[in-house]
Formats: sequence, structure tokens, C-alpha cells
Amino acid sequence: MNRIVHIALKVNDLEQTTRFYQEVFGFAEEATSKVRDHTSRHLRVGDIDFALIRYDEGTASRESKAAGEGPCIHHFAIEVDDVDAYIDKIRRYGCEIISDPGVIPVKFRAPGGTVAELVPAGRYQRKPAQG
Repeated sequence: MNRIVHIALKVNDLEQTTRFYQEVFGFAEEATSKVRDHTSRHLRVGDIDFALIRYDEGTASRESKAAGEGPCIHHFAIEVDDVDAYIDKIRRYGCEIISDPGVIPVKFRAPGGTVAELVPAGRYQRKPAQG
């Protein structure tokens, strides 16, 4: 079954934004890493991976500009069992592939203009509820 597993915000200040979501809403930090032209910090809220993305100064990659120049909801991820099969399906709808060839997950512009990505099943594991 396909499901939304990840939402990413493009932010100007990674540390201030992290503190806000941790202190106000209790989100838990899981990992921070440098990925291509940005730093990605992953927080957990229920079954959703909530990522804060801070792009490097001066970057001009298609992914960095896909959702706009400033802070925004950058993309959401849909878990699928066969990424290649879904690439074929979304292309039939005229979707533009934004990610560079061979990069997984695969970001694309969906009908209506929003950015989404296809992620392979299991990339974001469900965490047991904390009580």
C-alpha cells in the first residue's frame, strides 16, 4: 500500500527551526547529514519523517529551486514498491523528473505544480508509538 512517509521544509535557519519544532511540538531529532548541496535534518513525528533542509549558499541545482527560492514546503514523499514502475506511470501523466538521473529518491513535479518524490518501500521505517 502506498503512503506518504516524509515531508520536507526548505528553511533559512536550520538550528532555530529545529529548536522550534522540538520545544513547541516535541518532535525528536533522528539524524542530520550533508546530502549533495544541502544539509538535511530529520525529525520524527508519529509515522512521518519530517525533514528540515538548508541548501548551501549559491547552489543552483534543479532540486534546490524546484519549490521556489525562499522557505517553503519543499516536497513530500510517497512510498512505492517499485520506483521504476512508478516513474513510468508519472511520466504518462506528463510529470517532469527533477532529480538527476540515477538519484533515488526521485523528485518530480506533479500535476498542479507541487513537488513530490518516490521513495522505495522501507526507506522510512515506522516507529513504535512512545507513551
